[in-house]
Amino acid sequence: MKRVLSLFILILIAGLPVFGQADIGISGSVEWDSMLIKATVTLDLSSAGLRLPAGRTQAESILRTGYTTLIQPGILSLRVDSSSTVADLIERGEFTLAEIDILANSANSVAPALSPDMRYMFTTHTISIANLSSALLRHIRPSPVLRTLNPVSTAQYTGIIIIASDELPVHGMRSTAMPIPCLFPKIWDSDMNLIYDRNMLETGKTVMVKYSTTQNIFQNNPSGLSPELREIAGDRPLRIFARGVFGINPTDLIIDRNDALLIISSEENRRLLSQGKVAIILNQSVLVTNY
Repeated sequence: MKRVLSLFILILIAGLPVFGQADIGISGSVEWDSMLIKATVTLDLSSAGLRLPAGRTQAESILRTGYTTLIQPGILSLRVDSSSTVADLIERGEFTLAEIDILANSANSVAPALSPDMRYMFTTHTISIANLSSALLRHIRPSPVLRTLNPVSTAQYTGIIIIASDELPVHGMRSTAMPIPCLFPKIWDSDMNLIYDRNMLETGKTVMVKYSTTQNIFQNNPSGLSPELREIAGDRPLRIFARGVFGINPTDLIIDRNDALLIISSEENRRLLSQGKVAIILNQSVLVTNY
């Protein structure tokens, strides 16, 4: 955490000469269910000594520069896996600030607009978290999904849905924790065999799991799924209740060994993992973070 804060401070200090006395701020949210970072950057025109229409071009320039600087802390704090944030990757030399700039500049942006009282100019930006996931998936060939020497009879499913919307026991500890999202969660069985990790994804896949809420698995249709979940898990998914969480942070899920066998006992079901046809149902409170 200290390393993350140090990076935040360095970024903000670097931006001070550009902003001068201008009152510029950022607000927004990280939305794991839609895999989007949403941000609004707002400039107080009078604090920058700008008046319209003459100062419009300069105001837009300050907003562009301000966005690039102010969005970086939000990206740095994104959780990659149980033990690492993006800031940790940079600290270890596995990612760079230049790559963060590329991600920030890939945002879908709306042209600057004025507040009704004409005192503020603001812009909105939307970044795909999937683009970050894609940048971090660097394996050339996927690792094989675990097989079993004693397969069980299993149906052919169209996807896998793991329900983990409540607090769960923490493996190896006498406590519980609410599962939280990350880019690359691992899935273990109750014997602590690794069932799924990011290296098992087929090359070209950009997202490991789809996060969603319980309301999207109780829809009024034959599958019970929302259109977004049906796109991932199909009409006949295997539904599993997580039995626990594991890891430095509670991002990794533990499922019962019997449920794991239903997945790894057939080639078709193992392929669901390698194709990323996995959805994790989490509590709404952990899926959206405002800043």
